[in-house]
Amino acid sequence: MADNFLEKHYEEYEARKAAYLRKKKHLPKIKKPSIQRPDDEAL
Repeated sequence: MADNFLEKHYEEYEARKAAYLRKKKHLPKIKKPSIQRPDDEAL
């Protein structure tokens, strides 16, 4: 196939990947809430 099918699709993939990574970097990180354990509840 001499129509550069794979090269074209790879370039489109690279563009989508770059856009995804740019968008991902600007999202706020989700922090897991730390579990608050009682000091000495049942002991």
